[in-house]
Amino acid sequence: MGPHSLPSRIGVLLSTVMLGASSLILAPVAPLAATAVRADSSCQLNSANGEVKHVIYIQFDNTHFRRDNPNVPSDLEQMPNLLNFIKSNGTLVANDHTVLISHTATGILSSLTGNYPDRFGQPVSNSFRYFKTDGTTRTGVSFAYWTAPLFDPAGSTTDTTPEMINENGKISPAPWVPYTRAGCDVGAVATANTVLENTAIDIPTVFGAGSDEAQEVIDNPGQAFADFVGIGVHCAQGSSVCGASTHARPDTLPDEPLGYAGYSGLFGAKYVNPVIKPSGPMTDLSGNVIQDATGHIGFPGFDGMEATVSLSYVAQMQEAGVPITYAYISDAHDGHGTSGNIHFAYGPGEAGYVQQLHDYDTAFGQFFNRLAADGINKSNTLFVFTVDEGDHFAGADPTNPGCDGGNTPCTYPAVNGVGEINADLRRMIYTQFGDATLFSVHSDDAPTVYVNGTAAQPIRDQTDPIVRNLERETAQLHWLNPYTGSVENNIMVAQADHVGMKALHMVTADPFRTPTYTPFADPDWFFFATGGATPATCATPEACAFIPARTAQSFAWNHGDIQDEIASTWAGLVGPGVQNQGVNASVWTDHTDWRPTMLSLLGLKDDYVQDGRVVTEVLAASANPQSLRLHRGLFQQLASAYKQLNAPFGTFSMAVLKKSSEALASNAAGDADYTSIENQITSWTSDRDGLATTIKNTLADSEFNGVNLDVHNAQSLISQANALINEVVAAAS
Repeated sequence: MGPHSLPSRIGVLLSTVMLGASSLILAPVAPLAATAVRADSSCQLNSANGEVKHVIYIQFDNTHFRRDNPNVPSDLEQMPNLLNFIKSNGTLVANDHTVLISHTATGILSSLTGNYPDRFGQPVSNSFRYFKTDGTTRTGVSFAYWTAPLFDPAGSTTDTTPEMINENGKISPAPWVPYTRAGCDVGAVATANTVLENTAIDIPTVFGAGSDEAQEVIDNPGQAFADFVGIGVHCAQGSSVCGASTHARPDTLPDEPLGYAGYSGLFGAKYVNPVIKPSGPMTDLSGNVIQDATGHIGFPGFDGMEATVSLSYVAQMQEAGVPITYAYISDAHDGHGTSGNIHFAYGPGEAGYVQQLHDYDTAFGQFFNRLAADGINKSNTLFVFTVDEGDHFAGADPTNPGCDGGNTPCTYPAVNGVGEINADLRRMIYTQFGDATLFSVHSDDAPTVYVNGTAAQPIRDQTDPIVRNLERETAQLHWLNPYTGSVENNIMVAQADHVGMKALHMVTADPFRTPTYTPFADPDWFFFATGGATPATCATPEACAFIPARTAQSFAWNHGDIQDEIASTWAGLVGPGVQNQGVNASVWTDHTDWRPTMLSLLGLKDDYVQDGRVVTEVLAASANPQSLRLHRGLFQQLASAYKQLNAPFGTFSMAVLKKSSEALASNAAGDADYTSIENQITSWTSDRDGLATTIKNTLADSEFNGVNLDVHNAQSLISQANALINEVVAAAS
């Protein structure tokens, strides 16, 4: 879970043995007795060799392949049961990337859909602001069920657009559809927005405002959260899983491009658990009953979805005949207490962090052994492991610099040792520049800014002098850095307004969600905004920028920003059709690429064209359709050029962001420089959008429609893409 937004994913949604660096070996795990796996003959996956019978997709929160401290093994290095499984049997792609803004919701949803955020409505997460019709803003939350309206936890909204809104203003296509159409049930274990995320808006959406489930929310809100949130199964037509329950609900997707009628689903542990485990309550991999911090049996909360819990649900669903399972695992660098009742940020190599990774590693050892006993393994299962985003550790160096986290646990200064620099952007602007302009922010390392409008103009024009003045001030912001003890100039390393954000895929079909502008900060900083009509002056630098004391609710891992440690992620694939490459650091990918890669391997397709591409570099040629085997090298060249042209962290977008930052900071007479640069970015983005659409349609035809690449056309598209990229890079140099 990314920090803040609101304190944690569970907080947002309530409606109410050391492992040394020298001992990174497979931990022995007791063998398990075989469990009879319920056959599902109706599931018709169409992999090239017909070998794939199961799909297991695991998405971590904030789990790193790279080291955060060169002496301390990385998160994956401290989970050798998982890392060795991937490297020994498949490929770990070490040059994957997130999208903007890099948070849990956006990262997971881009992976699930294969689309950039402008096509599913959540570029700012895990919560966001939206403009009301009077020009003020309110909070929306990125976590809500797929078909819910925009979720405002205060229960009042002037924005009635769908939570998951696509580029046409409709509900974004749902990720389980190709599977259920193929006769396969899909299990969802805490996976963003494919399950009920809250009891405030999702219960009425799925069960109805007058339902028994809605009444339980009133009578026993804690138990209702445990009963209905976080766990679900989307069923194929005629599913025995949904057929075994009297509580299946219609699985309605009114805007699915090719229609979606006659499907149903089970929502919540109360209704899923008795079907997948009729012998008794769900337990984790160690046999403990799964419950929340206050003893409610059922879903333990999103921060309570540690590896032993999520992986137990995956195994149980697979054993019950649910062949497709998607699951979320909460981050390991924060201590969550019992089922997520605290949020304590660790530093790299700190004892609690190392212990938690050891526990995760043990859980993966148990998980793989259990699946093997079930006959679910690399010969018949596509395994996909990935992570929502990278992180930057905000903290001091360890007090024992040679620590390795295992033989020598790392320790940190008791004061100003671990934690983000909490900074009040509005008061800092007022103190430094005397500007009392009313604005709100989505609190973040990249604090999206929403400048108050008026009833006549709720959303201010980008050239409004008030907006332009704020952008210049933000670019010049400097302050005392409590870590260094020196004044830090240029705290904001980049900025984008609507024009730049459009190039970064941050502008959705709902204009009320689009920030006025987005600054990207030094990753040690975390900004919020307070103050009424006139904010209070910061009497001292520490009054508005400080490192909070470490408590049970502390934060030290920043993301959302553009730095490499935040942007760079990883993905691991194992199974039939996946090459055994160990670690592949050469192919450049991002989150949108894994969905089309999976669907191509499985012989399935979406009813829309994704923004991602099939990563043929890690697949056996025989696992691809004939159209991808022919001109394979040319396909990869075209796909590579496309990613650098269209991806938020691709070469084109990062060069545009550099020019955007120049424009927003400029102050020439008549704002001539700003106008000239903005016009140029608009033109570049228009050219990019047209060319990217042509290329992704060409790629999709080859990937999913059996169309062989036209060599001359592909070469022309590559040349056009590279020429446009080079033009923007040259301008930004």
